[in-house]
Amino acid sequence: MATPPQTTANVRIEQLDTVFATRGDPARCWCQWFRCPAAEYRQTTPAERRARTAADLAAPGPSPGVVATVDDEPVGWCAVAPWSAYPRLRTSRTAGAGRHEPGDDRAGVWAVTCFVVRVGHRRAGVGRALLRAAVEHARVHGAAVLEGYPVDTTVARPSSAELFHGALSTFLAQGFTEVARPTPARAVVRLTLR
Repeated sequence: MATPPQTTANVRIEQLDTVFATRGDPARCWCQWFRCPAAEYRQTTPAERRARTAADLAAPGPSPGVVATVDDEPVGWCAVAPWSAYPRLRTSRTAGAGRHEPGDDRAGVWAVTCFVVRVGHRRAGVGRALLRAAVEHARVHGAAVLEGYPVDTTVARPSSAELFHGALSTFLAQGFTEVARPTPARAVVRLTLR
């Protein structure tokens, strides 16, 4: 029987070096896509994005995500933070742009924006463990509501890389409710935490 993944919000940049590796979207993005306005994101290099993520991890306050390990080896990451930490969500079709009034600070709303699970550890419960940990992390740090923007795999057959928002079925199994459908294959889901 495989060792179940363990999760923690005490994330070190070296763990993300292992999870994100050196190629593919995670190694280029470093979970900065939603944290930076589009023009700013385009002007940064992957090394600069890594430095920003390292600074986010070292900053006072809640971690910007949770990491999963198996036998102390980092195998996955989930970005979760207050909605206000993600300026690009305001204009993202994926997040249902236009559902909120301009200037709406969404106080108390947190968002799950990204999952990365290393090859060789997919389909082993890592994503489910990360989402459970993200829910608890948001709850402990005072979130009233947690939002996600998953892919409905019954409508689309996404590649592994396209599943970085997570699968709708994983969110629904965790108790989230679908509140919007910005595109046929993309849902907006919410979980009330208090």
